[in-house]
Amino acid sequence: MSNQFKECISQFNKTCDIIKAFEDKNGSRGIINKELEILKNPKRTIQFSIPVLMDDGSLKVFDGYRVQYNDIRGPFKGGLRYHPKVNLDEVKSLAFWMTIKCAVANIPYGGSKGGITVDAKKLSQPELERLTRGYVRAAAKFIGPDTDIPAPDVYTNPQIMAWFMDEYSRINGKNEAAVVTGKPVEIGGSLGRGTATAQGGFYVFENLRKKLKIKKEKTAIAVQGFGNAGMNFAKLAGEAGYKIAAVSDSKGGIYSPNGLNINDVIKHKENTGSVVD
Repeated sequence: MSNQFKECISQFNKTCDIIKAFEDKNGSRGIINKELEILKNPKRTIQFSIPVLMDDGSLKVFDGYRVQYNDIRGPFKGGLRYHPKVNLDEVKSLAFWMTIKCAVANIPYGGSKGGITVDAKKLSQPELERLTRGYVRAAAKFIGPDTDIPAPDVYTNPQIMAWFMDEYSRINGKNEAAVVTGKPVEIGGSLGRGTATAQGGFYVFENLRKKLKIKKEKTAIAVQGFGNAGMNFAKLAGEAGYKIAAVSDSKGGIYSPNGLNINDVIKHKENTGSVVD
């Protein structure tokens, strides 16, 4: 195990020790060590190469991953990310946390995660489509509506989920809309999916502020990351009357002590690709 996954398991062990101590003190059942050992390792780790024909006629090979961590509670569920720093250790860690999140939220899914080591910003739309379809062909026998259901993540979006669904359906010879979530509404996606992560984050933020008894008018928010989640969170918070003092993305950040006009920042991001000038 390398550092990131080791840190996950270290945090998990500390949490289990706290729960054990609490349950021992109160005479309850306690956590079974055998169950904990199962959760310290992924059920399945899949790594493959994806050859892609580039627009200039050259061929590039990308590394793809899918880690299916645990499916005791139901089918594996987890996002698919495209990023130049994606590696197996990161994907294992994220699959672990997805397993924990589904359990904490008490929904009938296990946890998984997938990724491709690629700078998606440097690929054309046709190249992204060929890359996505190549990933599906490599992973097809391990995924499915009752097995493992991918979703959008970093630098993936509804269009990529549509290509994913289409390729998987082609392989299986029938429509398989349930193989992914986060696809466009027009082909069976869910209303509100695009802002769901930000909306959930905003609900948590609002309740935390109230619990800590921090006044709204004395609150200034800084948003780190201005992709789908960060952008929509900033928009929701701004519409609710909060001052958004700073935002940042992979190219830099901007700050205003009097608060930013988030709609203007969003337009600038859409026009230039970044929040910075």
